[in-house]
Amino acid sequence: MAAPDPHQAADPEAVKRHPALFRAIRKRRNPRLRRTDITVTDDAAVKRAVKAASLGNAMEWFDFGIYSYLAVTIGHVFFPSGNDTTQLLSSFATFAVAFLVRPLGGMFFGPMGDKIGRKKVLALTMILMAVSTFAIGLIPSHETIGVGAAVLLIFFRMLQGFSTGGEYGGASTFIAEYAPDKRRGFFGSFLEFGTLAGYVGAAGLVTALYALLDTAQMESWGWRIPFLVAGPLGLVGLYLRLKLDETPAFQKLEGGTAHASEAADGVETTAKGDLAKIFRQYWPTLILCICLVGAYNITDYMLLSYMPTYLSDELGYSETHGLLILLGVMVFLMTIISQVGKLSDRFGRKPLLMSGMLGFLFLSLPAFLLIRVDGILPITIGMLMLGLSLVCMLGTMSAALPALFPTHVRYGSLSVGYNLSTSIFGGTTPLVITALISWTGSNLMPAYYAMAAALVGVIAVACMKETAQQPLSGSPPSVETAEEAAELVQAQAPEPKF
Repeated sequence: MAAPDPHQAADPEAVKRHPALFRAIRKRRNPRLRRTDITVTDDAAVKRAVKAASLGNAMEWFDFGIYSYLAVTIGHVFFPSGNDTTQLLSSFATFAVAFLVRPLGGMFFGPMGDKIGRKKVLALTMILMAVSTFAIGLIPSHETIGVGAAVLLIFFRMLQGFSTGGEYGGASTFIAEYAPDKRRGFFGSFLEFGTLAGYVGAAGLVTALYALLDTAQMESWGWRIPFLVAGPLGLVGLYLRLKLDETPAFQKLEGGTAHASEAADGVETTAKGDLAKIFRQYWPTLILCICLVGAYNITDYMLLSYMPTYLSDELGYSETHGLLILLGVMVFLMTIISQVGKLSDRFGRKPLLMSGMLGFLFLSLPAFLLIRVDGILPITIGMLMLGLSLVCMLGTMSAALPALFPTHVRYGSLSVGYNLSTSIFGGTTPLVITALISWTGSNLMPAYYAMAAALVGVIAVACMKETAQQPLSGSPPSVETAEEAAELVQAQAPEPKF
């Protein structure tokens, strides 16, 4: 926390009598930056860090995505035959189960990342996700072992959710702490590029299987293939993450190789990772984080996870039809997401996030009315309207969220806030929308749900502070070149007096 202002702490009369003394106190508490305080980033190291975090994130979301795209088939394999809607609700309930344990994963891995480092925890989450996803591909069907199949599915889904609880907070923190202040949005956008790549890989593989195999083959053995692919992919991600160095900001926190002088010692230098401290001292920021992430995740999961099921189950299209259109939309978003990151560096996080929230608020209903029109073109236009709104958030959120919290509690606070919100709002989105459609009979419920979420998001964005091109809270400035560092120091030099 910032030191109190000596003018507020002291008797005003004393300040008047001893102005030189109080100026000295202010300088001691808020010393000018020195050149050694400023982190000059290594461009090659930043790119390695971004690559490893993004590829690891892609593999995590490949693992998570294949379940949502196979929801209908999994409902038939693991739950007793009967009403199709009941089977789908059971499958989505199992999808939501993984999100119920995500806050526990965030509370476990987040503070651990603040204690022992970002790199070690990100390697551990990768191992757990790969093992649990691979194991799902080996579970016998309900026809073979009865209710035990659903129990095993739920167990490994919970393990997936637990590991994912430490993933986003860690990966976004990792990139944010490596990136220079003026390009944090650009580099952060590659994390969500990885998310889209994971979804695209999952959708592409599932689409190919649906195209090549008939329903009986898919339910017999075809559904297992994407889950089994997760094992070797996880090993690749683990290798990449273990090759990285710890972030400069965390090294400074631990007194490691990124040295800083007295000016940076105002930064907290202990990594207690205390959950009670996070909830006690940072609860207003946690609430803001939960609102931002809730609005973002409802719209994200509605489009990227639920939409193929909506097209097939509610509108009668084949599974392949819906997946192919979504696949095209996601590939398009991948081509522009880094440009959105650059825009957030230039114009700020708030304008981009507000554009995305307002897009969902005003375009969701027109988009779903188009999607209900028979034909590939109106469906594609409707999904692109939603996709362009979503990419404004995708390309910005991974730089905006880590900047909410100071370095010594960043991993823990972000993991807790992000996963509480994702658990309550994100993972339940397919289940809630399916239930709302079933109860109301209206297949426009996804639009109304997204609009309600966006309204909360608009308020949250209005309440947040702008953090673009600024140092992360609790960390010294980070620049790309020694010349920039020198300019920062020079800018603080006192004006000469004549």
